[in-house]
Amino acid sequence: MGVEYSKFNGDGSGHLTLSGKIMELSNKQKQFLKSAAHPLKPVVMLGGNGLTEGVLAEIELALEHHELIKVKVPEDDREMRQAIYLTISEHTRAVLVQSIGKIAVFYRPATEPKLRLPRV
Repeated sequence: MGVEYSKFNGDGSGHLTLSGKIMELSNKQKQFLKSAAHPLKPVVMLGGNGLTEGVLAEIELALEHHELIKVKVPEDDREMRQAIYLTISEHTRAVLVQSIGKIAVFYRPATEPKLRLPRV
């Protein structure tokens, strides 16, 4: 897919490189997205089969429809959760805004954006 994470950590401060174009969020934009995500419930929850093609397709649909979503990953191993978050980012071309415990917040602008991010 041509996606590369140059820096990955749980607070979403990495830079996502998409086909030569860097989608980078400023601190102000991250704070805006975090506050917008606060009242949201997880729209996708991984089950016993883990991260499958069907789950990735569901996340794609949710991102296109909502732009900002929460995903619940019931994995106990922190490193495994981080790997799942990275895989979701790579396959959906979404930015990990934040992860707290077993909940991650992802953002990807839709073809017709609903959220208006603050200027950089």
